[in-house]
Amino acid sequence: MPADQLSDEALERELKHLHETRNDTFLHGSEDALHFHTLRTQELELDYLRRNPDRVIDARRTRHGSRELSGQDTSA
Repeated sequence: MPADQLSDEALERELKHLHETRNDTFLHGSEDALHFHTLRTQELELDYLRRNPDRVIDARRTRHGSRELSGQDTSA
């Protein structure tokens, strides 16, 4: 089903499943399986971002924020 037709709950469930299976697909899937997995993940992630433009960004998930929180120099 296209990402834009999924409910918010179904979209999050699909994303969780794709993220859980990514490593196995990368290591053991065929080239076609990996290509499809990548395309589907991108489709779902982009739709999630479209639906949630104001999501909370954890400063620890950015290079600058992580350095700042750990007391490292952030001037560079």
